[in-house]
Amino acid sequence: PIEESKYRLNLKHFNITDRQKDFLKKALDEKTKIMFIAGPSGCSKTFMSVYSALRLFNENNEYDIFYVRTIVESADRGLGHLPGDVEEKFHPFMMPLQDKLVELLNKDQIKMLTDEKIIQCAPINYLRGASWNNKLIIADESQNFTKKELVTLVTRIGKNSKYFICADPMQSDINGKAGFLSMLQIFDDEESRE
Repeated sequence: PIEESKYRLNLKHFNITDRQKDFLKKALDEKTKIMFIAGPSGCSKTFMSVYSALRLFNENNEYDIFYVRTIVESADRGLGHLPGDVEEKFHPFMMPLQDKLVELLNKDQIKMLTDEKIIQCAPINYLRGASWNNKLIIADESQNFTKKELVTLVTRIGKNSKYFICADPMQSDINGKAGFLSMLQIFDDEESRE
């Protein structure tokens, strides 16, 4: 018999376009391990990635959801210059994730996901040494990741994990050091597209 899921999220209903349906089909396919999602601001990259991750979590509660971003757009200074611990310092960078969760879930479910540490967040520069099994990783604003940071990210992938790497290549804040397009080209072959 199939074991009953411990958690069941009641996702809010919304209409999705044909392109979003294609995205969801690829995202939910167990053969898909890494999705590079490029597009302009407002085209629902983060929304569809979060929605897909929540759908996958509903299918398998073994998953954790991990949201990764860079702190680059805050200023020329790192997190060390901000008050508080890493979690408090990184909180403002989580706002896009919080916005998507509010669109998709009720407050009690969001609280449960964060209290149970099913959803966690970290800046990209805190990932070295980690390895991830059973994780759904959403790398947001990755046009601001250097190639080295993206290599660090994709080499963390472990058993039964999936990546959503979202970027708007036209809006990089790191003056030609962005690694998204070169990383995308590495994976842009027939085998990767299947």
